[in-house]
Order: sequence, then C-alpha cells, then structure tokens
Amino acid sequence: MRRVRDLSCGDTRIYLDLEIRRVRCQKCQKVTQERFDFLADNPFYTKRFALYVGRRCRTSTISDIAKELHINWKTVKDLEKQYMQEQLRRAGKPKPKVIGIDELSISKGHNYRIIVSDLEKGRPIWFGGQDRSEQSMNQFYDRLGPSKNKRIRLVVMDMWKAFENSTIRNVPHAAILYDKFHIMRHLGEAIDKVRKTEYARLSGKNRAFVKGQKYNLLSHRFNLTLTGKQALDTLLAANKRLNKAYLLKESFGQLWNYRSETWARKFFENWKSSLRWQRLKPYQKFVKLIERHWDGIAAFCKPENKVSLGFVEGLNNKIRVIQRRAFGLRDEEYLRLKILTCTLPEI
Repeated sequence: MRRVRDLSCGDTRIYLDLEIRRVRCQKCQKVTQERFDFLADNPFYTKRFALYVGRRCRTSTISDIAKELHINWKTVKDLEKQYMQEQLRRAGKPKPKVIGIDELSISKGHNYRIIVSDLEKGRPIWFGGQDRSEQSMNQFYDRLGPSKNKRIRLVVMDMWKAFENSTIRNVPHAAILYDKFHIMRHLGEAIDKVRKTEYARLSGKNRAFVKGQKYNLLSHRFNLTLTGKQALDTLLAANKRLNKAYLLKESFGQLWNYRSETWARKFFENWKSSLRWQRLKPYQKFVKLIERHWDGIAAFCKPENKVSLGFVEGLNNKIRVIQRRAFGLRDEEYLRLKILTCTLPEI
C-alpha cells in the first residue's frame, strides 16, 4: 500500500491509498512495479497536486506554500521543478528568428550568466555559460545547431564585444541591433559626470542646486513628482551647462523614431554639432561611442528590424523580483527554470 497526497477539499487534506502490484517479466525475469499515469514524478503526490503547487509558486515563495500545504519546503521545490519542466516541454523547442542577448549577475564577484530571448514570441529560451565571454556565447549557438542558426535574421544586444564577435562568427548573415536602453544608459552616465563636474566646480549656494539631483536629471520628466519637477526646473534655471546637457539627453531618444537611415544620420549630425563650444567632455566621448557603433544603431531604421526593444529590460526586472523574493538563489538549475518559464502561460 502507498499513501498519495491529492488536492485538498477545502481545509481537508485528501490522501489516496493505492495498492501497488509487482509484476515479474516472463522474458527478463525482472520484477517491476505497476505505474500510474496520474502520479507525479514524486510518487507520493498526484500530478494535479504537483500542478497546483507549481501554479501557486508563480506568485508565492516556497516557504509560504510549504506552510500552507503542510509539506516540506524541499518537496515543494521539487514539485515546482516538475511543473516548470512540464511548461518547457509544452512550449516546445525554440526556433527563433529574432533574439535578444543580455547578461545576468547571479552573485558578487562578476559572476555572470547569459540570457537569450526570442523577441518575437516574448520568452527567454536559453540561460547558461560560465561568464559573459565569447566562448560562453558560442555555447548557445552550438546548442541551437546550424539549421536553426540559419533562421536567425536579427540579434539585439548591448555593445559588449564578446557577444558581437560570437554572433558574427556563428550567424554572419544576421543583422546586429544595439539595444536602445543600454545606449541611453551610457548617455545617462555622461550627464551624471557633467553633474559631478559642476558640483566640484561650484561652491557655496550654487552647489545646493546641484546636490541630490541625480535622479531628477536621469529620469523622464513625466515620471517625476511635483516636488521633483520644481527642483529640476530650479536647477536648470540656475546652471546653463546642466540645462544644455539635460536638453540634449532628452532629445537624443528621437533617433529611434526615424524610418530612414539618412534622416537618422542627419539628426545625429545636428545633435553632435550642438555640442560645439559647450565644454561637455563626457558627451564628446559618448559621440565617439555612437560613431563606432553606428551601423548597429541605424539598423533599427529598417522596417523589418522594428522589434520590441523593451522586452529584454522588462525581463531583467522580472528576474530581479524573482531573486529578491527568494533572498538570492543558490540552486542555479532552479534559477534557470524560473527564468525560462517566467513568461510562459500557467498549466
């Protein structure tokens, strides 16, 4: 006899008592146990109970579910893994045409893993590597195989050279598009350097306008509170150099609205010429960065390359929530399953 846990009825826990028959094979003379299709991989729980646990773990922590169902937290974790593996099985093997590449820090000490997403279907399809090197990136393309690599037509990434080299080597026919959010992050770092320079240059009351304004300068105006908008307006009125830097930062985002590379280049040249005589050295370095990577930025002007650039950044936010809710994850296989299934529908 085996006692198996099934779905509860209200506050009452339900158990099934099963008679497990043992059968001797006439050919090999081995003794095997009878199998039940309704049992999970853990034979002390039914499949529908395992699926229930997996669904609950999508919105709650393992310890909360273990306390609610009166089972060990390790059992909850194992059942959730089975649930996520079933999700991946039903989703099928990926055959991407447009992929996004990003790295994830899983612990202190520059310990990175690479995440690859299918941007057309809006789901992560690979989590792996030992770091963010070219060799680790090659592992994804090797696992995908030559036939599926030929289907890839566009690769969205940041300006990390290792990702670019691996992509050029494995899918030379694919277009490379640099992620807008990473480029704007470099521009945000440039304006923050200008803010620090101005703070060091000024003294007395003039310093008070600059101090503590990093968030207001980096944020979009419509995201600020009324107090933040008033503080920003006071700062920009008091400091002409920061005012010019802020206006240039806000206008640069128009670059991704153009459908013609010619007009996009003209906008960039006008934006670059407006830096003349402004003494904004961090912005001059940013201009050189854009010029070095222009082809990967201008690729967005082509109609076939108009993809959602916000998915990768949104996925990073989801992963941070997963890590924060679990107070850090030491089980890398569990983290891999959580990431690969975080956008899949529940079953």
